[in-house]
Amino acid sequence: MKPPLFVVSCLVSFLLMASCSPLVQGEVIDPSNTLLNPIATESMGRSLLVEEVTTTWCPTCAQIDPYLKAVADSHGSRIAMVAYHPSDGEDAFQPPAAQHRINRLGLLHGDAIPSPTFFVEGKNPRSGTEAWSDVQRDILDLELTRQDTTLLQFEVHRTDEGITARVLSFTNMSVELENTQLTFLVLEHQKTVPDGFVNPGELTRDRVVVATAECDFNTSTIPTQLGLMGADVNQGCNIDFEISFEDMNEFSILLIHENTEDAIVNSEASLGTYGAVEFAYRSRDAPESWSLANVLLMVAAGAGLVAIWPRKN
Repeated sequence: MKPPLFVVSCLVSFLLMASCSPLVQGEVIDPSNTLLNPIATESMGRSLLVEEVTTTWCPTCAQIDPYLKAVADSHGSRIAMVAYHPSDGEDAFQPPAAQHRINRLGLLHGDAIPSPTFFVEGKNPRSGTEAWSDVQRDILDLELTRQDTTLLQFEVHRTDEGITARVLSFTNMSVELENTQLTFLVLEHQKTVPDGFVNPGELTRDRVVVATAECDFNTSTIPTQLGLMGADVNQGCNIDFEISFEDMNEFSILLIHENTEDAIVNSEASLGTYGAVEFAYRSRDAPESWSLANVLLMVAAGAGLVAIWPRKN
């Protein structure tokens, strides 16, 4: 089956973007690494959080989702993309952590969020098959206007019990810590859709949020932990906030500095992030670097596909 025209168009779009700016990759570790020795991210924070509300039973989502991994790889550390599967009684996954994040989006955007819908830094819900061109525009606009960000660093290692992630450093550039929190999100890559559920797409889904924990700077406590084996903080959220979860074949971990839900509800704070950094433990389909010649060749090929695509009378 041919991919829909909007998919070809968005692939051409992100390749053009890649040719105009250098690609900086986040921390991507091949699964051949045992993680028995801790590996730390760089101290970063400029990644834009792109959140997708999706379902395993949605035909439109099934068309879009296979292309999103390549899209995310093409952007490198410029974006951190996550997929939320709701607790709707029909989705094959329904992680409580994902529903928790959907509820957070609903604080400003309402409860009826269709799938697929994309949010860049919690703003401007973009829904349906034609959404991605608007998402690309939102990414570019925010990259141009975003100023100082919180710099975040954490380390990951494998233990006998599972995977542990712990905050290493936190550099706050210009934000009052009051009414903010550090959030860990755990994503599973290539998560298998179990039998017995409606599935118009492939056998797996990518970037599925399966666990989260939040450390509140106001109290230095962890009011929320879902889908984890444990979460702990002793000296402070920005010093030793730590989570542990069951081992997976391929996963990503995001560390985010953002407002608390109370601040969003009571102080009209935004849903966006002050900083985000990702650690990915997965195989990579896209090359780590893109030469200008390769990019231009792929853009030309994509443009050719658009040019010859059958058009409706």
